[in-house]
Amino acid sequence: MAVQHVPSKRLALPWPQLPQLKRPHWHIPHLILVIAALVVGGLMLLPPAYLLVRTVGAGETAVSVLLKASTLQTLGRTIWLAASVTIASAILAVPIAWLTICTDLPGRRFWSVVTALPLVLPSYVAAYLLISIWGPRGLAQQWLGLEQLPNIYGFFGAFLALTLMSYPFTLLTVRAAFKRMDPSLVEAARSLGHSSWQAFWRVTVPQLRPSLVAGSLLVALYVLRDFGAVTMMRYNTFTRMIYIQYQSFASRSLAAALSLVLIGLTAALLYAEFRSRGNIQYARKSAGTARLQKRVQLGHWRWPALVFLILLVTIALILPAGGLLYWLIRGALQGQTLTTLWSASWHSLVVAGGAAVLTLLAALPVAILSVRRPGHLSHLLERLAYVGYALPGIVIALAFVFFGANYLPSLYQTLPMLVIAYLVLFVPQAVGTTRTSLLQVPRCLEEAGRSLGHTSGQVFRQITLPLLRSGLLAGAGLVFLTTMKELPATLILSPMGFNTLATAVWSNISEAFFAQAAAPALMILLLSSLPLAILTLRDK
Repeated sequence: MAVQHVPSKRLALPWPQLPQLKRPHWHIPHLILVIAALVVGGLMLLPPAYLLVRTVGAGETAVSVLLKASTLQTLGRTIWLAASVTIASAILAVPIAWLTICTDLPGRRFWSVVTALPLVLPSYVAAYLLISIWGPRGLAQQWLGLEQLPNIYGFFGAFLALTLMSYPFTLLTVRAAFKRMDPSLVEAARSLGHSSWQAFWRVTVPQLRPSLVAGSLLVALYVLRDFGAVTMMRYNTFTRMIYIQYQSFASRSLAAALSLVLIGLTAALLYAEFRSRGNIQYARKSAGTARLQKRVQLGHWRWPALVFLILLVTIALILPAGGLLYWLIRGALQGQTLTTLWSASWHSLVVAGGAAVLTLLAALPVAILSVRRPGHLSHLLERLAYVGYALPGIVIALAFVFFGANYLPSLYQTLPMLVIAYLVLFVPQAVGTTRTSLLQVPRCLEEAGRSLGHTSGQVFRQITLPLLRSGLLAGAGLVFLTTMKELPATLILSPMGFNTLATAVWSNISEAFFAQAAAPALMILLLSSLPLAILTLRDK
């Protein structure tokens, strides 16, 4: 008997009898996101607009200054310093990351924290400590009883100070790459007859390339815009040249032209980083999940590894902290009071906390549009978010002075303007961490929430936001740390009588009052170390 297929009656039901799924209206929140991101993009365009206005006013004079031999020499010195510090930071960061993630090094969690702590030390504090210890008539000369030590000023001093406090940028990104690496790749290379060293160079190093390039980019950009260390070490770079020009009111147009050159140099770095990405896939594409890595047994090599880490931490952290304690005790014995320390600490916490919250709120719409609504507009807004990272803090500050004094006098030299300037400076850090976290949130979870009748706002609050928590906290922590030690913008935009720890340190060390600068410098180290340690320890 032939079997006749009878269609299911359930499939024959008319569509209107099925339960209707409530689809949220996306155009309203999408419009809100676009408006918020456009506001952020408009803020980021203020400094370039200011520079263009100033440069046009300079005319042919700016062109002649840019083509002078001294200007080109300064540009060469700046590029040489940035390249040297970037390479040295990578040389330090890769072995530290490997030791603290992939090996059985004793006290790995302890070394993970202390090797990242130099990040909280401002460059001008590191430079002043190097001068106070190794400079002419410094502590080392007194303790060793020598008549003269090698000159610390110039390229070597700037290179040493910037390397010791910027290598954690590369370290943190490379550590994250080691944690995500699939051990089966190295095992496959070993099964093909490669030695451990060959497998490391042929498999591990190529897998580290994106994180190594990203960390090196942060280091290079930081060196390009650094002002404190190069000024203390008397090494002439483009940023210091811009600052000197800005001190002369008659030369601000020339300083604007120099700043545009710095923007062009930074754009070239960003383009090189973009081209280095290529089309190589670094994620696991096969079925299943990656296994946890087995710890490499160091054996007798653990002792040289510990010596390396101890020497590095001693030079980068213990000696600076010891120098600060020495100057603090010396100042206390001389009757120095700490009455202004508490107000400066409170002011720093207020502006750093406010900048972290506001910057995070500004980064959210940019990151959401970039990940969930990709397109020409969203990509343009994301790239605009990085404009502030291309300029020194003094240029950002003077751009706000120009627009505040001419168009918004009620906001001139107020806390809101200072916090907004911090937003322009540090929003790339929050955008990067938020975007990375959002990429790891499965879109199917949000679609499931919407299919249950929830609005897009409810889905974001109840599903997306809890999953973004770690990335948001990391972004807020980075903004907090960098705001605590930001100097040029704070010096120029702070309200009258509003002192912070950064301005207190700079005002004292610029006049060689090392004992009076020790207390606020130690307070910066203490207040910044706690959030960094928490972020490092909770990174699993």
